[in-house]
Amino acid sequence: MIAEVDMPSRPESGTGVEQWLPVRPRLVAASAFMLFLELALIRWTGSNIVHLSYFTNFVLLGSFLGIGLGFLRVGRSKAQPYYSPIVLALLVLVVLYFPVTVNRETEGVLYFTSLSTSGPPAWAILPVVFLAAALVLMGPAELVGRCFPELPRLEAYRYDLIGSLAGIAAFSLLSFAGAPPIVWGVIAAVAYGVLLQPRKLSNYLLLVTLPSLVVVAALGSETLTAGALWSPYYKVTYKHESYGPAPALTISVNGIPHQQAVPAAARLQYERQYAVPYERAVTAAGRLDDVLIVGAGSGTDVAIALSKGAKHVDAVEIDPKLRELGGLYHPDQPYRDPRVTTHITDGRAYLERTDKKYDLILFALPDSLTLVSGASSLRLESYLFTEQAMQAAHDHLKPGGAFSMYNYYREQWLVDRLASTAQAAFGHKPCVDEVGGGQQAVITAGVTADAQRCVSEWAGAKADTPPPAVDDRPFLYLHGRDIPSIYLITLGLVLLVSIVAVRAVAGPFRRMRPYADLFLLGVSFLLLETKNVTGFALLFGTTWVVNAVVFAGVLVAVLAAVEVTRRFRTPSLPVMYAILLGGLVLAAVVPNSWLLSLPLPLRLVCAVVIAFLPIFAANVVFAKRFADTADATVSFGANLLGAILGGCLEYLSLIIGYEGLLVVAGLLYLGAFVLLPRTARAL
Repeated sequence: MIAEVDMPSRPESGTGVEQWLPVRPRLVAASAFMLFLELALIRWTGSNIVHLSYFTNFVLLGSFLGIGLGFLRVGRSKAQPYYSPIVLALLVLVVLYFPVTVNRETEGVLYFTSLSTSGPPAWAILPVVFLAAALVLMGPAELVGRCFPELPRLEAYRYDLIGSLAGIAAFSLLSFAGAPPIVWGVIAAVAYGVLLQPRKLSNYLLLVTLPSLVVVAALGSETLTAGALWSPYYKVTYKHESYGPAPALTISVNGIPHQQAVPAAARLQYERQYAVPYERAVTAAGRLDDVLIVGAGSGTDVAIALSKGAKHVDAVEIDPKLRELGGLYHPDQPYRDPRVTTHITDGRAYLERTDKKYDLILFALPDSLTLVSGASSLRLESYLFTEQAMQAAHDHLKPGGAFSMYNYYREQWLVDRLASTAQAAFGHKPCVDEVGGGQQAVITAGVTADAQRCVSEWAGAKADTPPPAVDDRPFLYLHGRDIPSIYLITLGLVLLVSIVAVRAVAGPFRRMRPYADLFLLGVSFLLLETKNVTGFALLFGTTWVVNAVVFAGVLVAVLAAVEVTRRFRTPSLPVMYAILLGGLVLAAVVPNSWLLSLPLPLRLVCAVVIAFLPIFAANVVFAKRFADTADATVSFGANLLGAILGGCLEYLSLIIGYEGLLVVAGLLYLGAFVLLPRTARAL
């Protein structure tokens, strides 16, 4: 067992919250607030600044910078971090009153956003958001960091992890309940009020209470005026309109028009694409006994299937609020029909779990308009459009059954890419019907060539058509095998700002030089976490529940590593590094296709063991090394700042795939071992 010889020191100032709140509950509360605030910022800014819906780790990187700076600032100032609530209030006001809609014509990658731009340009608002996120999170991080010198190293880290788990749990429960942002604002206001206690009442009212009230009032105004529903994925707004002579419900998510709940007859009359799958499919005896609709949304595709004679429809929709709106307001009321069964889950996950066979499988405009939180380029629907996903659809068709998908694809290369993916999965050319402008197309493939009825043969993919997306690189909307320039420029600016900010706040970099190995541990751990988020999304679905469980599981694995290190004698650091690298090799050699073939309970057990063995080993390494450092806050801050570089390196997956991230992580862990001080190798 490691001897923790660094004795608790007295509080630095003896003022503020230290006067009445003991260090352990103060550390748990500050850590929970820090993680809750980080998740709330990622979610809220992404709902109001469209570009951030496709670049969610932009705010995450700002949060890492702020948390790292908060730890590095400990000992350099005794003032309370009053700047945090003030900057949060300013950020909320800027985002609400200067909304940004980005141009969808971005080189190299497709964004499904608004048709026109508005507000300040992205290059102006995104740096503001990045720096504001850093300053906002820097405050709670400083409060957490001030607790570390008062406790033994690993005990402080332990309570930090417990608080982080509490923050994830609180935010997840609020997401499940559909709580609007005003609730998040009230929680932030209460946390600031409890954790920031200046000596003078006037300072407290001006620096804490007033900014907190501004945040609550602004978020309350947004909640009331927008009439929004907050699902686990979007800010959903809706209004009753007309669709020709028919009534309709228009639904927008994150400010982008997303779908309409329209009577089936009206949709079929005015938009031909919805009828094409039923014309191209040659089902057995012309029957539609079982239909699967992925992306059922508010129910129009379900209503059309019923009007075409479907005897049973399985409607799969990932967002519960979209399904709820369809159940309440769709003119045809398809979800009340006894022939319809609803499944609130990810479409790929449903295909991997069910044994049912279908006469017709439809991917009905499944474009999520957002990313999976914690993954730099994975959209909610990414795993639906890989070659393996279409092979899964093929395997769930009855004899004579057919698969079809339709959308406004906007680019001819995207239509051809999806058609070639269907060809690879089904073994023959599909039917491709371009039925309108903007590359509005329907792609239909029978389980055999005889099960489809094409008007004309698809010409085939052109020379510049990208190959089919695969599970390891599920980036359907990325034209080339590279990193788009918009990402490279942004990430370069992130790193530049981070370097300048660290130098300004923490002083000379030589303070962190002894902890270069801890910095690399932070870089590689972020890559390892990204690989696990994307891996579990593939194996169990891209739902918010899976995502929350993975993040919580990572923290539990880290906490377990800390507890084992605190209570038992663990192998030396060279041995633990060997175990860590062995775990990475195991994760690299076990293919996802094998895991997907396992029954769900066994798949879960195997996935947890494979994913969390290297995480556990990596954090035993960190815990042993951290317990031996001379400066707890600087060493911990160096590790957190490494996560910024790790977040930038995530984008290498666009070139090398997610499995390639394991190789990069392994090389970085080797680098950390090389930089390990000689005195620490015997730990």
